[in-house]
Amino acid sequence: MQGKKFGTFAGVFTPSILTILGVIMYMRLGWVVGNAGLIGAIMIIVLAHVIAVSTGLSVSSIATDKKIGAGGVYYILSRSMGIPIGGSIGIALYIGTALSIALYLIGFAESFNGYFGFGLTINDLRLTGTIALLAITCLALISTSVAIKAQFFILAAISVSLVAIFFGSSDFHPETIKFFSSADTVPLEVVFAIFFPAVTGFTAGIAMSGDLKDPKESIPKGTLLAIGTGLIIYIGVAIFLAFNVNSEVLKTDYNILMKIALFAPAVVAGIWGATLSSALGGILGGPRILQAMSVDNVTPKIFRKGRGKNNEPVNALFLVFIIAEAGVLVGELDVIARIVSMFYLTAYGFINISYFLESWANPDFQPSFKIKSWIGLLGFVACFAVMFKLDMLAMFGAFAIIAGLYFWLQRKEVKLQSNDVWQSVWENVVNKGLKKIDANIDENSNWNPNIILFSGESKHQSYLLQLGKAVSGRTGIVTNFKLILDKKNEKPLKKVDQIVRDDTFAELGIFARQVKVDNIYDGITNIATTYGFSGVEPNTIMMGWPKGLENSVEYSKMTETLLHLDYNLLYLDFDRKKKFGKYKTVDFWWRETDSKNAEMMLNIARFIIASPLWNNTKIRVLFVNNNNVNKEIINSKIRKLVEDLRVLVDIEIINNAVEQKPFYNIIEEYSEKTDLTVVGIPNYKIEKQTEFVLKTNQLFESIGSTLLVKAANNFNVLDLDFIEIK
Repeated sequence: MQGKKFGTFAGVFTPSILTILGVIMYMRLGWVVGNAGLIGAIMIIVLAHVIAVSTGLSVSSIATDKKIGAGGVYYILSRSMGIPIGGSIGIALYIGTALSIALYLIGFAESFNGYFGFGLTINDLRLTGTIALLAITCLALISTSVAIKAQFFILAAISVSLVAIFFGSSDFHPETIKFFSSADTVPLEVVFAIFFPAVTGFTAGIAMSGDLKDPKESIPKGTLLAIGTGLIIYIGVAIFLAFNVNSEVLKTDYNILMKIALFAPAVVAGIWGATLSSALGGILGGPRILQAMSVDNVTPKIFRKGRGKNNEPVNALFLVFIIAEAGVLVGELDVIARIVSMFYLTAYGFINISYFLESWANPDFQPSFKIKSWIGLLGFVACFAVMFKLDMLAMFGAFAIIAGLYFWLQRKEVKLQSNDVWQSVWENVVNKGLKKIDANIDENSNWNPNIILFSGESKHQSYLLQLGKAVSGRTGIVTNFKLILDKKNEKPLKKVDQIVRDDTFAELGIFARQVKVDNIYDGITNIATTYGFSGVEPNTIMMGWPKGLENSVEYSKMTETLLHLDYNLLYLDFDRKKKFGKYKTVDFWWRETDSKNAEMMLNIARFIIASPLWNNTKIRVLFVNNNNVNKEIINSKIRKLVEDLRVLVDIEIINNAVEQKPFYNIIEEYSEKTDLTVVGIPNYKIEKQTEFVLKTNQLFESIGSTLLVKAANNFNVLDLDFIEIK
C-alpha cells in the first residue's frame, strides 16, 4: 500500500508555488507588461487568477467532501461526475501536464543557452531541453522523496532571486509609464494565452494527492496559499518592471530580469531552479494521474504498475517523457504555452462545473471547506468565455477531443462503486420539475400521455409495445407492467426486483415493472388506483383486446372501475397475420357519439405520424352521416377540427341516412385493408358490455389491427352533432 508521507508545505504548497513562479514569470512577464501596459498586465493577471482562485476553491471544497486517492484532479472529477467525464478530462489534463514540462524546459533552454552564449536556434533549444528532460526524469526515477527535498533548495533560490530583482537597478528607465496596450503591440488575447500557464501550477500539488498524509487538510491550505502568494508576486513584479524598464525593452528582451538584478547569478539560479522544478513537478504529478486512470481501467493496465513500497509510477513516467519530448521538439515556448492554456482551461472549466453541480444537486455533498456554489459557476463561465475569446477553433477542437474521449469511455462502460453527481442532478431537476408541474395543473391543457401498459407475454408483445410508444408521442411516458400470477401471493417482490431491465424496453424508452398478483383483474385495478405520483399521474390504460371475456364478471367490474377512475382507455386488437401491414394507412372513424373520443383520436394521429415507423402514413378521417346533412358543410367543419394536425388528412363523409347500415358494417366495408383502424368506444351501460364485446369481436374478424379508444372526461367535447345544420 502506498505510504502517504508529505504534509501541506512539502506536498502541496512547494510544488505548486514552484510551478507558479516558473518560466512565465522569469521569461515572459516583462513581455506581457511591455505589450499590455501596466493596467492591461494587471487585468490579465487578475483575470487569470479569477479562474485559478475559483478552480482552487472548487477543487478544495470537493477534496474535503470525499476521500481523496491518488490521481489528483482526475480522482476528484471521476468520483463526482463519473468516469466518462473524469476520464476524458483526466486524459486532457495528463497531456497538458506532460506538454507543460516541455514549456518549462524550453524556457530553461532559452535562459541557459543565452547565459553561456550557446546557440539560440530552435535546434539548440531542442538539444538543451532534451538533456534537461533526461536529467529530471532520472531524478524522478531515483526517488520522489529526493525530488521533493530538492524543491526546498529551489524555493530558496527563487526567494533570493526575487530579492535580487527588487533591489536591482535599471539602465532602461521609461520616460513615461505605459498603462495600456497600443496599436503596434500583440493582441491582448494572445498575451493572455501565453501568460495563463503561469497560474496553472497549483494543480502540481493536487496531483500529489496520493502521497499526502492528510489530503483533505493539505489540498485546500496549500493550494490557496500558493495561488495567493503567486498573485501578490506577479502583480509586484509587473509594477516593478513597468516603473523601471522601458516598454520597448520589455517587449524584446526576454532576459531583462537578469540584467536589472542586484546580483545576476541569483536570478539565473532562480530561473533555472524555477523552470527545472516546474518541469520536475510535472514529471512527478503527470504519471500519478495516468496511474490512477489505469487503476480505474480508463487507460491501459500497463500504466498502473509501480515500483517500490510507494508504488512509484515508472511505466506512466516513461509515457510522460515521450509526450514531453514531443513538446520539446516543437521548440517554441509561445506555441507550447498556447496549447497548454487550452488543455488547462478545458480541465478547469469542468472542475468548476463539477463543484457547482455537486453543491446544487447532491444532498450528500457535505464538504468541511464550504464556499458559495456560484463560485464554481463563475469559474466555469470564465474558463469557456476566455477560451472562446482566445481561439474559437481551438476551443471547438478541445471540445471535440473531450467529447470523443467521453463517448469512448461511455462505450467502455467503466463503472465505479460510488455514484456520480449526474444522478443527483437529474433527481434534483426531476424533483423541481414535478413540483412545478404539480403547482400548475391545468385541466384543459394538451394531452401529454402517461400510459400504463399491460402488454402481456407473447411473441407479438413487441407490436403492442411499439404502438404504445408511438401513441405516447415524443414526451409521453409509458410504463409496462408484467403481472405475475401467484394465487397465494404471500410475499410481494422486493422493490429492486420489481424494476425490469430489458433491452427491448430500453430501446423503445419504456419503463418496465413486474408485480405479483393473486388475480389479474384485481392487479390491474390496484395498479390503476395507486400507481403514479404528483405531477405525472398516469392518465391512460392500454392493453390488448379481451377476446373470450365477454361474460366475465371480473372483467366487467375492472372496466367499470377504470371508467370511474376516469382513465383514457386504449384496447388493441392485433391481427397476427397482417400485423400493421406496411404502416402506410390509418383510418379514424367518427360518429355523432364520438364528441370526446374525436379529440383524443386527433392527438393519437398527431403522435403516430411523428414516430419513425408511421411517418409516411396516409390518414383518413371517416364520418358516418346518418342525418342526411350536406356533405360540404360536414367536410368544412371537420377540416377546421383537424387543421391543427398540420399534416395531410383525407376526410371522407359516408351518407347513411337512407340505408341506415350498422356502424360496424360500414367500417368492414371501408377499412378492410387498412393497416390500423381507430374506432371510438361509445358510452354504454356496464350491463351492455357483453353485447358490445361480441359485436366488436365480429368486426375484428373482418378488418386488420384495430385500436379502440375511450376518452376520459378531461378531453374537450367536439361538436359532431350536425342535425341542426341547415
